[in-house]
Amino acid sequence: MIYPIPPKTYGGTERVVADLATAQAKAGHEVSVFAPRDSTLTDVEIVGSYRSASASSDTNGKLTPGFPAELEAEQLADLVTRAAQFDVVHLHGSAHASGVCAALGIPTFRTVHWRADEPDHVRHFQSFPKERVIAISRRQALDVPRANLAGVVHHGIPLDRYAFGGSGTDYLAFLGRMTDQKRPDRAIALARQSGLTLKLAGPVDPGNPTYFDDVVKPHLDAAIQHLGNVTDDQKQGFLSNALALMFPIDWPEPFGLVMIEAMACGTPVIGWDEGSVREIVDDGVTGIIVNSVEEALDRLPEIRNLDPAIIRKTFEQRFSADRMAREITDLYRQFGV
Repeated sequence: MIYPIPPKTYGGTERVVADLATAQAKAGHEVSVFAPRDSTLTDVEIVGSYRSASASSDTNGKLTPGFPAELEAEQLADLVTRAAQFDVVHLHGSAHASGVCAALGIPTFRTVHWRADEPDHVRHFQSFPKERVIAISRRQALDVPRANLAGVVHHGIPLDRYAFGGSGTDYLAFLGRMTDQKRPDRAIALARQSGLTLKLAGPVDPGNPTYFDDVVKPHLDAAIQHLGNVTDDQKQGFLSNALALMFPIDWPEPFGLVMIEAMACGTPVIGWDEGSVREIVDDGVTGIIVNSVEEALDRLPEIRNLDPAIIRKTFEQRFSADRMAREITDLYRQFGV
């Protein structure tokens, strides 16, 4: 990993790695995480004293050229040195480690925290047919070759990270990168047409920096607010006090961690029918699944009738970090580790 574990604010991959490692350690396993020196993860071993991407980025989050490759090379060198200590390697970052693990003969699993159908992933699967991929949704698994697919394990978070219930303030919440994949413009349109306040949280996407200036910023006023990044402590109030979380994506999102974070607070989700949304949200129970702003507007009254207690209970039953760690560890065992 090149960013701190767990993340200071935005960082779904880093959050999942932190929660998985912590839950596996809690279950009695010895866990080592290769992560930068500003990581604050406890109860597991942090390997190395690497510089962090959080200190190697400009004000827009753009990384110093060459930094990721430099850090990955340092981590791979340490992996080779310590290889004999590990029974299994679970990769969440660069694909470069796959060749090293194959050469060392270490049983290797990979979690892809992005869409798995892009050319680099397709070629990777072809080059490493024995590397086992643990998909994070059934939607993502459709793009993983059968020979590589170990199984599907949905993400989870600790049950006590977010408390149930809020003040019931009447606003819509959006949490994610300001980019055309996440479509905050759809959230803005629904807020305008419904007369509700919208609070947007999340960073300007360094890979698409003009989107915020061109599409989001012109609409900001007292009713449409951009809060920037939020911490876990801030996220509690942000999500639990909202009428609903907007998840208006326009790409095959492989999971969407913020959906289960909202559910942990008892807050329903208004999700577009893309990617894994239908796997995570139970339509009419924990939120509504729509295909347009107009459909979301028509179904908005349903949101007020959903039971926050049932939403929270569904989260507890389906999306705990302990369940995620248990299912992943079972896959290690199933494939001979």
